[in-house]
Amino acid sequence: WAETAAKKEKITREEADRWALRSHQRAIAAQDAVKFADEIVPVPIGLDKKSGETVHLKTDEGPRRETTLERLAKLKPVYQDGVCTAGNSSSENDGAAVVVMASEEKAKELGVKPLAYFRSCAVAATDPTLTYPAVPGAVEKALKKVNATIDQMDLIEVQEAFAVQCLADARLSGLSDEQMDAKVNVNGSGISLGHPIGATGTMRLTTLINEMVRTDKRFGLETICGGGGQGICIIVERK
Repeated sequence: WAETAAKKEKITREEADRWALRSHQRAIAAQDAVKFADEIVPVPIGLDKKSGETVHLKTDEGPRRETTLERLAKLKPVYQDGVCTAGNSSSENDGAAVVVMASEEKAKELGVKPLAYFRSCAVAATDPTLTYPAVPGAVEKALKKVNATIDQMDLIEVQEAFAVQCLADARLSGLSDEQMDAKVNVNGSGISLGHPIGATGTMRLTTLINEMVRTDKRFGLETICGGGGQGICIIVERK
């Protein structure tokens, strides 16, 4: 269905590769700026042979600092004359994520300041051989629930299952190329950071909220495409 998206939405191989490169560059920049430190729990992976101390994995291994457009262009497409390659598709990763939700009353009772407020959520479905059109449908429904427009969203996470899917979903949701560059996946996404099935949605939401806090943004929107023609969108707000 990703190749179908490329054909229907007229997305070229170069566009897909450029978006993939951007994903890696944004993720590397975020790692260098230690942006992910507050949202990653170090995982023990063994003992250091010299010191005997426990070694912890603290950084995602997916982002490739050495990636270039030229290297991406050399990768063979999955299908002959196709657009999708291993370089402009998400990687398969292990991962887990968790968020804590509570009522505003409970948060006050516990003396906890909410990082963000859950404002809207919507799902949509489409032809299972396409999948990608479901996300814009979910975005439209979620925005309608809060009487907002896509232009009012300050930061946006569009899951990068494939570069072509991400580009198609963002454009069909009403975002210009300039808005996409400024607002969408500003710290990388599935192509660079991976796509651990079942954890991706919460991981990207965590990154979105942390970036909203860091940059003092009000509205955030996240989308995920699902196998079988599904799409989901969530909108959060900071007070």
